[in-house]
Amino acid sequence: MAEHTREGLEWPAVSCVWAVAESKAGTLTQCLGVGKQLHPDPAAKLISRSRGLKKFFEPPLFRKNEQRPEVVVSCGFRAEPAVLDIKAAYGGGPLIVHLQRPRIEGYDLVFVSRHDWVEELSNRSNYHQMVGVPHQISWARLAPLREAARRRFSPDGRPIAAVFVGGSNGAYVYDEGTLERIRHAIKQLERDGWRIVASVSRRSEDHTQRALFKLTNESIAIWDRRSENPYLDYMAAADAFVIAKDSITMPCEALATGKPVFSLDLTPVPGPRLDKFERYHRDLSETLQLTRPFEGKIEPYDYKPLDETHRIASIIRSKLNSP
Repeated sequence: MAEHTREGLEWPAVSCVWAVAESKAGTLTQCLGVGKQLHPDPAAKLISRSRGLKKFFEPPLFRKNEQRPEVVVSCGFRAEPAVLDIKAAYGGGPLIVHLQRPRIEGYDLVFVSRHDWVEELSNRSNYHQMVGVPHQISWARLAPLREAARRRFSPDGRPIAAVFVGGSNGAYVYDEGTLERIRHAIKQLERDGWRIVASVSRRSEDHTQRALFKLTNESIAIWDRRSENPYLDYMAAADAFVIAKDSITMPCEALATGKPVFSLDLTPVPGPRLDKFERYHRDLSETLQLTRPFEGKIEPYDYKPLDETHRIASIIRSKLNSP
């Protein structure tokens, strides 16, 4: 097998890797993140969400004359039946991996986020816990961007805080109280001498974008949502992060940098979904000591950068090499 270098380590590339998910960015990036640890160019197989007659006119997810995948990495419940079909079509050959607690049994390896873990899974040898979710961000990817990004966003050398916000998600709502909390955090950081780079996400409502964009000035750069997304440059330039609590992925990405990561409270919506998100944030801050709640100030602290994507890939490679 060909040898590839990733983050200073040589590893044998898996012959063929498929990432199977619906086109939703949050699920696909998890599969691609893990897949790229195994192969430089995993094939993305997207699950259709079409209904009715339209579904019958779409090309099949895969054809049996394609190269047999050695590993299939999936995420999301819509991918589950398709992945089991892939395994059956190739005579059970591919190693199939799921990045979420599946509704259907049959996976060779399953990785479940700690905030979704239940005790009954501890007795299943093919189930493993993970912190948050995997992704495609690493410091090795960001480091080459840092110098130019810092010159662009802080020409005077002041420290940079990246503020990332999302959108209402059933656990939190971006109402006026939430927007005021975000505005207050940004203005407080500005008063403390920070330069701020701030970005909305795909889920952000238009009123959130408008509220943030009004803050733009010499010290505060807000993505306008029309130009190319500067997310990677913002991450590379940042000396600290303040991230709204409605995201699972963004804190995990920021924790790959080794920089301080603070979580920003939002207006809660009581219910099971809020309980899940709050479990996640308590685990990161109280149990694992990786993040801190944002209470108006950014104070430095140390932790070992989080690299669950690489750890998950290591477990997959061990499974491939086992008798």
